[in-house]
Amino acid sequence: MVRILLIEDDSTITAGLAYSLEQEGWSVTCKGTLAQGRNALETGEYQLLLVDVGLPDGSGYDLCAAAKSRNIPVIFATARGDEGSVVLGLDMGADDYIVKPFRLREVASRIRAVLRRAAGEREQLVRLGELAVDTQKGQVTRNGTPILLTALEYRLLLTFLSHPGQTLTRGQLLEGIWDVAGNFVNDNTLSVYIKRLRDKLEMPGHPLISTVRGMGYRLEVDGHDKK
Repeated sequence: MVRILLIEDDSTITAGLAYSLEQEGWSVTCKGTLAQGRNALETGEYQLLLVDVGLPDGSGYDLCAAAKSRNIPVIFATARGDEGSVVLGLDMGADDYIVKPFRLREVASRIRAVLRRAAGEREQLVRLGELAVDTQKGQVTRNGTPILLTALEYRLLLTFLSHPGQTLTRGQLLEGIWDVAGNFVNDNTLSVYIKRLRDKLEMPGHPLISTVRGMGYRLEVDGHDKK
């Protein structure tokens, strides 16, 4: 079930909107302040944030930034319909911006559109805890911060990602990166690039690539919340 986090301080709007969205088969959690919204986002339980800009204790823009850092789609539903507010919201990464008064069926339709886009994007995004690999852009990030990999390091990572939790022999890994570097890759070079990949991606106490003695290497997915 899709779980939606609704942040709105007007109880009348909250009640009507929550009821309408639940009729669509979605689960809706309602909060009325910026602080409550932040606490709810920390649970990581939601697939979409629907938020007002003006909240009693701050701005919905702050929640937008927090949600996007967790790759949660965001829709603003607010009375602030001036061009500057709309542009600011969209520039911050919001997926849509709806101006009050809105029609409930329109809100549901826009949510479906955003969820469809997000589902398509997730197919291109592999997550390992704080790490995210965007296979469409060829980009690796940790909590949104890019990690620069060489072409061969990236190809080696993709080879591991294609076999999560599976022990790969050195021969299999060499085959996986052969078309990038050809004859320049040998057994000794592979050891160097595995070390570089570990240095760039692993955090202390959280090994990502394990050595399986006498067999090869394995991408550890347990403890990294692969999605």
